[in-house]
Amino acid sequence: MGKRKVILFIAMSLDGKVADNQGAVDWLKGSGEENGSDMESAVNLLETIDTVILGYNTYHQIVTELAVDQWPYEEMKSYVLTHRQMENQGEIAFVDESVGDLIGRLKQKIGKDIWICGGASIVNQAIRLNLIDAYHISVIPTILGEGINLFQGGHPEQLLQLVSTKSYNGITDLVYERR
Repeated sequence: MGKRKVILFIAMSLDGKVADNQGAVDWLKGSGEENGSDMESAVNLLETIDTVILGYNTYHQIVTELAVDQWPYEEMKSYVLTHRQMENQGEIAFVDESVGDLIGRLKQKIGKDIWICGGASIVNQAIRLNLIDAYHISVIPTILGEGINLFQGGHPEQLLQLVSTKSYNGITDLVYERR
């Protein structure tokens, strides 16, 4: 088994937002022109992953709005980065450490790839530290105008190469890896 890769898999609006000003993501859907899953690429990607990293706000949104009844990543180990003192729950670990330290620790372990799920703060910390090996970005056919930017600046230039594209239901998946 090769070295574990760190993969950012995230959806953004055409104007680069991951959420609106209230943090809402109800616009994360295709244009309705095709039947089937709006995020079919997620299914394929998740087969290559056994670890999820996310911030507390993303975790809280999942458990209170998006998947209230069942943790959607229960087949994987989830790490929630937070300063809050919280009890671990099954495969969900609440950790108070930096993104860099956590990823460094995880890459020492044998396993599948590591998914950075969000939010934007966690993503941008990982970008600044040049920890992301592949970017899987689903561009949603919506212009939000206002909201939380996926790429927030303050990081070094990173040269990427386009590995694949796929379009379905108005969504375009872009996959880039480091050059």
